[in-house]
Amino acid sequence: MAYTSQISHRAALLVASVAVLGLLTACGDGSGVRSGPQQVTGTAAPATGGGPTAADTAADGTTAQSPAGEPPAGEPSSLPASDGAAGTGATPAAGGTRCHTSELSASVGRNNPGAGQENFPVVLTNESARTCTVRGYPGAAFVNASGGRLGPDPIRSSGTPTTVTLKPGRSAWAGLTFSNPEISGARTATPAALLITPPDERDQLKVAWTAGAVPVSGNASAVLLTVLAPGSGA
Repeated sequence: MAYTSQISHRAALLVASVAVLGLLTACGDGSGVRSGPQQVTGTAAPATGGGPTAADTAADGTTAQSPAGEPPAGEPSSLPASDGAAGTGATPAAGGTRCHTSELSASVGRNNPGAGQENFPVVLTNESARTCTVRGYPGAAFVNASGGRLGPDPIRSSGTPTTVTLKPGRSAWAGLTFSNPEISGARTATPAALLITPPDERDQLKVAWTAGAVPVSGNASAVLLTVLAPGSGA
């Protein structure tokens, strides 16, 4: 009876040992490698770099990010050619360029009064050795001996600007018109000079003003300028 009990106890110990051995085998071999597939929960981490790669572009049709200030590879730059000739390197024809202040002289022609108006031609003459062009309205301003402005700047009268081609020595003129102050009753001042700015230029030409008082404020004090036309206005 005692013998049978010992056999039963040993058998139970053997079964337990076999179970423990099987459990160790299933968990691993001591090398850290799992013997079966593992399941991980959670979300994938975002990719680093902040933008799609070239491979991403080919796969999903989106455009890869380019460095700041540069177009994507294979696309033309939007910056214009530095030489102004559509990137061909060709030099624009000299005859097609505008006249610059340094190439011109200015003068004020004789008054041609009529119907209570004073009408002066403001003349620009090409003093250079090349042909150039002027187009539109010149700028004008009356100044005193110290260079201070007298009255508001002249107003552009209605007109259609045309391109005037000036060969060396040729001129273009614009009409400078205002009401006679003695008739209009406008307040007046006597300028020392008229500053004239050719179209699309910043530098001015200074012409001595010898035609007396001009309106600077009050009734009918506006001074008008017309578009440039070929000739001297004589």
